[in-house]
Amino acid sequence: MSDFQKHLYLILFPNEALVASQLTPEEFGQHYSIGSPRHFTGKVIFAEIDINYRNDFLRIDNYLKLTDSGIPGRPKRTKFVMSYRVLEHIDFSALQRLYLVTTDGAVLGLDKAEMPTRSAEPHIRLYQEICPLRILVASSLNPPQFGHYITEETWSKGAPKIFFTQYDLDVEAMVASNQVHGFNVGPLPNVNPTNLPTALKELKEDAKKKTKTVNLNPNLDFVSYKAIKHGFWFSAGSNTVFYRMPGLDELHEKYNSWWRRL
Repeated sequence: MSDFQKHLYLILFPNEALVASQLTPEEFGQHYSIGSPRHFTGKVIFAEIDINYRNDFLRIDNYLKLTDSGIPGRPKRTKFVMSYRVLEHIDFSALQRLYLVTTDGAVLGLDKAEMPTRSAEPHIRLYQEICPLRILVASSLNPPQFGHYITEETWSKGAPKIFFTQYDLDVEAMVASNQVHGFNVGPLPNVNPTNLPTALKELKEDAKKKTKTVNLNPNLDFVSYKAIKHGFWFSAGSNTVFYRMPGLDELHEKYNSWWRRL
């Protein structure tokens, strides 16, 4: 019998997958970001899943049996369980810590938290859908409303469950001040500089319109974790799970080794 404990990890970025492993979360984050020849650049985001969680679609028991290197003293680093439609088959109650991995393998663990206070004033927010959709979206909805809309109120642009974040950008102020024209080298790289003003205009002029696509490609690899507002959400209808992102002062004071590598 192996001396190494087995874990289940739900990879959310850069791809969607459920992976069994005998690595700790910190070791897994380092391996997946800089230790694997199959993925050697960019951020990684994953969540640990309760090892006792089961779903017939995922066939977890079959792959946990194979999660052993067979070499004494060496852990099995990865055994892929499923790489398709994973998130929709994960109960949110099975979610444990969420991990953010920098491009050079530093790992920060986040815990579930209370939802942030909702703003009473309507304004346009910028959401990055991460898994299974990967679209950058402007919306007049607050995060729980946005998650509900994507998972239950739209068919053509939605998914049964969604994992997403919000960027800490004042969209309306940036458009009004024409800062948007510098986005190719600014806070929204890899985005056509006309897309954000167009999205804002449409959302302002049509009260029935709830979302407007800004970019079809994910921007997480081009934007610092410092740009995250509040944290990360898992949504499935009215069921929402939130993971709070520490503020910059908190990162500097409590998680300095991770913060310095952003």
